[in-house]
Amino acid sequence: MASMRSSRVLGRAIVLLILIFVLLIGGLVWFDFLGLIDLKSSFGPLYRLFGVKTQSSAPISAESPVLFDEERMAKRLEALQTRSEELDAREAEIAKKDTEVQEKSQEIDQKSASLDDREKSFNAKQKEYENRKANVEQNATYLTSMPPAKAVEILKDMDDQMVIDILRAVEAQAQAAGENSIVSYWLSLMPPDRSAAIQRKMAARPSALDTGTDGSTAP
Repeated sequence: MASMRSSRVLGRAIVLLILIFVLLIGGLVWFDFLGLIDLKSSFGPLYRLFGVKTQSSAPISAESPVLFDEERMAKRLEALQTRSEELDAREAEIAKKDTEVQEKSQEIDQKSASLDDREKSFNAKQKEYENRKANVEQNATYLTSMPPAKAVEILKDMDDQMVIDILRAVEAQAQAAGENSIVSYWLSLMPPDRSAAIQRKMAARPSALDTGTDGSTAP
């Protein structure tokens, strides 16, 4: 009795295993038929056993829409890459131009500062020239109004260039007034060597009031 029951259980188990195997094979075949998986190479003998024809996978046609989409995508990516390279090149060019502009701006600022310094220097020299000219003319007027001997004593204590400038200012004032200049008389009252040196310098060099300190003509 027990042996018969065991035989029935064993038979049912075998039938159940066979059913599971058949369902598994059927499911794989069905998935292969739907194209979800590719088992044609594995199930080829089984297909031929039951007379089922299998189709081998063929290469994609040149006119396949899928192929066209891939080509369009590849061309689009290539165009994007080219555009990116162009933008990088333009960005580098803009950076280079910006550097050049900054260098030009610095150069202009330096030149402007140099011009400002030169203008300040010129104005200072101009002021110095005007003050010296006014001082020389004032001294010329003052010395002309005093006795010649006393004027010569004062001139003897001045440096040669100041004496020369005053003598020339006296001559210019006399010429403007239509009078004779007293310069020659002052020179005659000076020591001969000093008088000769002053006359030689007057003939050899212009007045300090006619040239700037750098040798250029004063305004």
